Amino acid sequence: MFGKKKNDAAAAAQGASAQGTPTGSTAADAPQGGGGPVAGPTTTAMGIVKRHDNLGGQPVLSFTDVDVKFDTEFGQVHAVKGVTFDVKPGEVVALVGESGSGKSVTSSTAMGLLPGNADITGSVKLAGEEVLSMSPAKLRSVRGKDIAMVFQEPMTALNPVLTVGDQLTESIQLHGLAYGTEADKMAVELLTMVGIPDAHNRLKQYPHQFSGGQRQRIVIAMAISCSPKAIIADEPTTALDVTVQAEILELLRSLKNKMNTGILLITHNMGVVADMADRVCVMLHGELVESGPVHQVMQHPQHPYTQRLLSAVPRLGTSFEVAEPETVTATQTKAKYAIEAEGLCLEYDHRGKKNRVVHDVSFSVAPGEIMGLVGESGSGKSTIARSVLGLLPVASGSLKIYGQELASMPVKEQRALRKRIGVVFQDPAASLDPRFPIGDVITEPMVVHGVGDRKARLERAYELLDAVKLPRSVVNRYPHELSGGQRQRISIARALTLDPDVLIADEPTSALDVSVQAAVLDMFADLQSRYEFACLFVSHDLAVVDMLAHKVLVLKDGREVEKGLTDDVLHNPQAEYTQRLLAAAPVPDPDEQAERRQARRELLASFGEHAY
Repeated sequence: MFGKKKNDAAAAAQGASAQGTPTGSTAADAPQGGGGPVAGPTTTAMGIVKRHDNLGGQPVLSFTDVDVKFDTEFGQVHAVKGVTFDVKPGEVVALVGESGSGKSVTSSTAMGLLPGNADITGSVKLAGEEVLSMSPAKLRSVRGKDIAMVFQEPMTALNPVLTVGDQLTESIQLHGLAYGTEADKMAVELLTMVGIPDAHNRLKQYPHQFSGGQRQRIVIAMAISCSPKAIIADEPTTALDVTVQAEILELLRSLKNKMNTGILLITHNMGVVADMADRVCVMLHGELVESGPVHQVMQHPQHPYTQRLLSAVPRLGTSFEVAEPETVTATQTKAKYAIEAEGLCLEYDHRGKKNRVVHDVSFSVAPGEIMGLVGESGSGKSTIARSVLGLLPVASGSLKIYGQELASMPVKEQRALRKRIGVVFQDPAASLDPRFPIGDVITEPMVVHGVGDRKARLERAYELLDAVKLPRSVVNRYPHELSGGQRQRISIARALTLDPDVLIADEPTSALDVSVQAAVLDMFADLQSRYEFACLFVSHDLAVVDMLAHKVLVLKDGREVEKGLTDDVLHNPQAEYTQRLLAAAPVPDPDEQAERRQARRELLASFGEHAY
């Protein structure tokens, strides 16, 4: 509890062992290894968090026959249809389903965050108290104190013009728990608890001065600052690398055990569900179609939709039928490789100073071959992709496209070369011009490079819509009228407009639901077999890379760590860093994931580190 002296921590711990295992947790869930800022509930940390063991067994969150309709100019939209489930203290309930299934709308009712045009019926209770009948003043008093939220994108959840310290102490002071220097001390303790080093000095820094994983930790610190009874975690790991994701999940698990907080986890990552959840609720078109213990739902799903969801999850060790690259002689193409890098170094110019971000990287991609680029954020994956696109000059070393050296190529020739290179971006909503109808979006590269007349361009648009399995009728629709998966298909169609020899795919499926992702990946494999383009596939999802790629290059801090055939690198890794990446990748099976979690802890312990 806030304001406690450090010598009162033992009472707050309520019998937690000196090794840091909270009451009610298992040895497997206890932090492993030695040392580190949050290896166990330190005296300071346990003075901050407060366990909720006085709820008399009642749920911390209870949804009963919740029904939500929105009044819009096009009529009434029935978003949630009679949903009923509970979240108990110390329990993680995963709410899963595709985009538009009603997950976020359901969770938003618990915090009174739905807009004024929402018509809500049923009951939503927070620790036995009805939320739907609370006044605005009462809602403000419980938000943050009794129920908190961890948002999907921390950069949009944090105020960019306020320091992290100001944002952490805001809730503490608002709820009257501490003020001034005492609030600052608690903010330091919170940052230390979630694993931010040098917490005292970093209070004065702004969100953009932290990495993505650290920003998510800060959002979690804000969520637990008032020891809430319930936490809603809305896609808390979607944009994170597998290693950072594993750390965040360990952190949430540790804090949940210490505080006995109930967590409602909204996610489309079934590996995260297997890793974190005690129970699973599956939603489809606003209805709860299946619910039960995680082992029952994930190992013996009853509803056809749940079965389809789980069958769509990419898994390490499975692969699509991707065409093997043909052996191409130098006389056929005047170059053996589509992309060839030798001792490649890349750097950014920051205020007149050169900042080298890629160091001495060498690789080659043959025609018709897919190479996966994997590694954590900041490892240089997208930077290398930008250099192949000609958007970043080569600092030193060699980078050739079909035997042509990019560094020494005249600008005019570079422009002509770009006709042979296509690109698929991570976020289709941001990469498609909202003012253009789909037909113009697809044929824009033909216009830029002066290829074909209007009739030929329209025929090409129809041909590509057929290829990406979309109806020709969408040619006159606009991007905002399509779903996320459909927009990503349009992005792939546009990338193939000029029949490129090289395709750059930068995280093309990371923001998609598992079923949509499976359909897009299946289509991608089919297109690659048909058009036989060489491809650099950038991803942090190792299972996706395993399914598609012929070869893999593992990067860390701009340096190559390991490279080779996919089977060799991902199934028999030699480098310590590759082993860490693979150990952190969750699988959609609770029993197997529990074993993998323990194996990861042991692996980190062997490296002299710890998991949360």
